[in-house]
Amino acid sequence: MSAKKDCGHHGLKHRHWIFRRIFAGILIFMFVVLVTVLIVWAILQPRKPRFVLQDATVYAFNVSSPPNSLTSTFQVTLYSRNPNDKIGIYYDKLDVYATYRNQQITLRSQIPSTYQGHKDVNIWSPFIYGNSVPVAPYNALALSQDKAIGAVMIMIKIDGRVRWKVGTFISGRYHLYVRCPASINFGSAGTSGIALENGGGVKYQLVQSCSVSV
Repeated sequence: MSAKKDCGHHGLKHRHWIFRRIFAGILIFMFVVLVTVLIVWAILQPRKPRFVLQDATVYAFNVSSPPNSLTSTFQVTLYSRNPNDKIGIYYDKLDVYATYRNQQITLRSQIPSTYQGHKDVNIWSPFIYGNSVPVAPYNALALSQDKAIGAVMIMIKIDGRVRWKVGTFISGRYHLYVRCPASINFGSAGTSGIALENGGGVKYQLVQSCSVSV
């Protein structure tokens, strides 16, 4: 009986030793992978893409109160540059829309998925619009006042997902947030706009840098 107990105890200790070795091996492997990723990341020095709102063409911007609603149509030109010389960027999904005082005033327009190579530049010109979009009463009043004064500050936003490509390695998806302020002038303050003959819109040259976070 004593010999059997000793054998059982010895077998249990042996299994515990094996489990400890396996666990230690997993920890060492994870540590090596983490250090490798950090070293590669430090060597490559990845940088966020740069976005610039080049211009905005206003075809419609009508505030009605009551009811408190806004009908607007814009075409915006967005410039995007990949500043990395060793990292490519996959834009899997990019939704563009406009907000006023943190309230969305247009529907989301989607930019087609694309790949941006090293130091490459992409230019997109999506239409964004909203028909009779309900707005908060205080925002409707502020919009009417801003338009009467001659200038409305809106925010062109891009929400999307990106992946990084290094050689044959492609990372997982990361959220991309881009915010581009745009001052739209009306009335006597609208001298900076260029009236378009064919479409009836007014084009504003903005060349406004955007904030980007990933």
